[in-house]
Amino acid sequence: MKPSRTLLLTEELIALDSITPNDKGCQQRLIELLAPLGFQCETIESNGVTNLWARKGTESPVFVFAGHTDVVPTGPVHQWESAPFTPTQRDGKLYGRGASDMKTSIAAMVIACEEFIGANPDHQGSIAFLITSDEEGPAVDGTVVVCDLLEERGETLDYCVVGEPTSSHVLGDMIKNGRRGSLSGHLVVKGIQGHIAYPHLARNPIHQAAPALAELTAEVWDEGNEYYAPTSFQISNMASGTGATNVIPGHLALDFNFRFSTASTAEGLEARVHAILDRHGLDYDLQWTLSGQPFLTEKGTLSDALCAAIGEELGVQTELSTTGGTSDGRFIARICPQVIEFGPPNASIHKIDEHIELRYIDPLKNIYRRTLESLLAA
Repeated sequence: MKPSRTLLLTEELIALDSITPNDKGCQQRLIELLAPLGFQCETIESNGVTNLWARKGTESPVFVFAGHTDVVPTGPVHQWESAPFTPTQRDGKLYGRGASDMKTSIAAMVIACEEFIGANPDHQGSIAFLITSDEEGPAVDGTVVVCDLLEERGETLDYCVVGEPTSSHVLGDMIKNGRRGSLSGHLVVKGIQGHIAYPHLARNPIHQAAPALAELTAEVWDEGNEYYAPTSFQISNMASGTGATNVIPGHLALDFNFRFSTASTAEGLEARVHAILDRHGLDYDLQWTLSGQPFLTEKGTLSDALCAAIGEELGVQTELSTTGGTSDGRFIARICPQVIEFGPPNASIHKIDEHIELRYIDPLKNIYRRTLESLLAA
């Protein structure tokens, strides 16, 4: 049986060792396929990161496929059963770094467009691709750069499907209609170092901080909402002391993180943390890093079209979810009112022997095509 075009393109992309932030020619291959379909393709370089903005059409509505060509490092190559950048089929699966995160999605998007445009040459609106090689890295020179440029130009987007691996157990059982924000803090509580036998001459920052930390961990930051679980506060690192058993430390340093919902704001969380620390009379420094705002697409046109496409193709009932880490959807949501993430099962992402089941590759393409048909067919 002749392999499908989606499978062949997926294998082509996996074979390019595009470890973040290197694209290694993935986007050039996409341009070679998209330009003949009528896409105007623009490569946007930023500090060694390669981004692609490709658009066919000038009218609204604008439907965007978004994703990333970069992959995480392989880890110990000798632990892979087959070479990570040699796409290998065995036991009904396709193995290779990026198989599920997210080169199959990108291949499926491109072939879905080929089929849709072939059947609907006079389709409504516009189709676009926003592809980066900086999603798995710092994410400061990738999708956000393209979104800033589009905003400066006044280009408006209507729908965006991000090809992140969102499925849980089987293809299509879960899509993401939002993501939590991520707010990190680096806290240094200041004390006075001294001999442990003379505590009155020192000030132990661990003892001073303990009641405040207990309050921070017990605080109910919000109740969440229809789409989000309550905001979570977690301490990730803590360090203090000299290593000696007879020295009261001079400071306590710790890192913590909020994964927060749209029921809270970064500014509100910061203010409440400072209020707790101040109430306990701590001498401290606190540095904040906001790496992502939460975003939410409520049930509507795009989620309905995607869920219907999944049901028609697979007979699977889809769950809308906002769980998981951050994604580039947070940047796109600033300029696009409806952003949904959907892609392969995520059980093997970032792992040794990453893979996707072969039986899911063409249905994924068909779901993307069906979604286009629902929203842009003439």
